[in-house]
Amino acid sequence: MNKTVNVLSVSGGKDSAAMWIYATKELDVEVLPVFADTGHEHPLTYEYLNYLEQQLGPIKRVKADFTERIARKRIYVQNHWTRKLTLDVEGHWYTERIEDDETEREPVPKWEPEDKAVEGLKIGGWIWQPFQKGMTETEATFVVERALTVLHPTGIPFLDLCLWKGRFPSTKARFCTQFLKVEVIQEQVYEPLLLEGNDIVSWQGVRAEESRARANLPEREDGKGFSVYRPLIHWKVDDVFEMHRRHGIDPNPLYKLGMGRVGCMPCINCSKSELFEIARRFPEEIARVAEWEQLVKLASKRGAATFFPTAHGQGNGIHEWVDWSKTSYGGKQLDLVKAIEFENVPACSSAYGLCE
Repeated sequence: MNKTVNVLSVSGGKDSAAMWIYATKELDVEVLPVFADTGHEHPLTYEYLNYLEQQLGPIKRVKADFTERIARKRIYVQNHWTRKLTLDVEGHWYTERIEDDETEREPVPKWEPEDKAVEGLKIGGWIWQPFQKGMTETEATFVVERALTVLHPTGIPFLDLCLWKGRFPSTKARFCTQFLKVEVIQEQVYEPLLLEGNDIVSWQGVRAEESRARANLPEREDGKGFSVYRPLIHWKVDDVFEMHRRHGIDPNPLYKLGMGRVGCMPCINCSKSELFEIARRFPEEIARVAEWEQLVKLASKRGAATFFPTAHGQGNGIHEWVDWSKTSYGGKQLDLVKAIEFENVPACSSAYGLCE
């Protein structure tokens, strides 16, 4: 008879913690908690995971390894980049969306602008890439040598992913979740369990009120040897924190420090208000991302890679977006109240009323 293993993905956030508490304290179900480490978490989250282990039991920790992928990228750069960089590139439509994106991909526009050098054209998810003149042999050689100086694995999964890709993930190309969490848990947890003949129930701490896509998810999806269970799908955010309170287990302290979400610091889906809080409370996290931007730029074929898109200025990376987080509605004028608040950080601020 096959053994059923309940695999529970733990991020250090409120939902996955509440799900673990619920399974252990109220359902009395044995679970295997798994944390996929992106290397892009706040130190308080790592401390909180240690705290959860003390309260609820051990966590299996896994992380992605990009050593082989980066090695193959080095070979590709050496063999192909010089030729590609010296070619003229005709104007064309491109999209940042990837195959597993939740949004439906629109067909490629059937027309092209008369001026092939025009910039900033967008239609749905498609963006016009203007005509680009190829580099000289000397310029291309410099770019190749520059990329090879940084194309080495650092052991930090998020950074290594971006070096390999030559860019950061974005809201339209959210490849971070796929490569840093889904694939690594599949390879290091699910596949060994299935090879041992176990059945797997994947517990997912998602809630319907979080997004339209999640609102359409069923509570259970059953398959042969592998099924999905979403016990929190109909919960409200108050139910999540009530589960913590009922069993005397604190939520991640970042929720009392202005964070609306916990996980990557910052996340590519970070809101304006959350970036404001991160910048004033944790400037070291902003400085770290700024350093990563410089490294990923070197690994980029065109030498342009920023953590967030550059729509708010001249491409001065994350610092430019921090400045934008201090502006009033519309993003064009500095908010004097915010400027004062930036320098006077309260001991506690919570989007969920946890400071009361």
